[in-house]
Amino acid sequence: MTQPPQGTPTEPTAQPTRFRVRQKLTLMVNRYEIHGVGPDGTEVGLWAFAEQKRMAFKEQVTFFSDAGKSQPVFGFKARTRMDLGATYDVTDAAGAPIGQFRKDFGKSLLRSTWHLTDGAGRTSLGQERNHTIAVVRRIWDFIPVIGDIPVPFLFHFDFTMPDGQVVLSSTKKPALRDVYEVELPPVDGHALDWRIGAAMAVALDALQSR
Repeated sequence: MTQPPQGTPTEPTAQPTRFRVRQKLTLMVNRYEIHGVGPDGTEVGLWAFAEQKRMAFKEQVTFFSDAGKSQPVFGFKARTRMDLGATYDVTDAAGAPIGQFRKDFGKSLLRSTWHLTDGAGRTSLGQERNHTIAVVRRIWDFIPVIGDIPVPFLFHFDFTMPDGQVVLSSTKKPALRDVYEVELPPVDGHALDWRIGAAMAVALDALQSR
């Protein structure tokens, strides 16, 4: 299979079960890219692109098919502003809802916890995979002086159904820039809509400290 040039907009031909999220930081902008991933782990195309000013990351993020922002693909938006437990609706290119997620602020004080619902109404619970790292990250943030030193903690998330089946996993890779490997294991023959998975994966990075 020929790999498209980097940055070339493509669309998945079928519901994918794996992709990669790349965050690129500049002085004023957060930039997120969703890349397809082939069986050998190589990137096979740019599926979606979002860009937001770093000091003004609002409650709405729109993903486009390319860096030129010519065509919206999906997005997510908070129902209320400046609410630590706000529900975010994931929408398709036309703005119609296809899923939602929210952060469980109470449980997240010790271990980041999210609730994710797909278009069929299936709800999964997402938590940091390693409870010890979750606690260490919080202790580090509260220690005077060294708490201001950036440390690249590799936190990972798993989203599971009530019966324990995983529907989404996001694994942060060791890299100079944030890179997340995202997998959507099929449950009963159906994988989570990749747009919902991508929105959730980006939110785990962008909204984690909120």
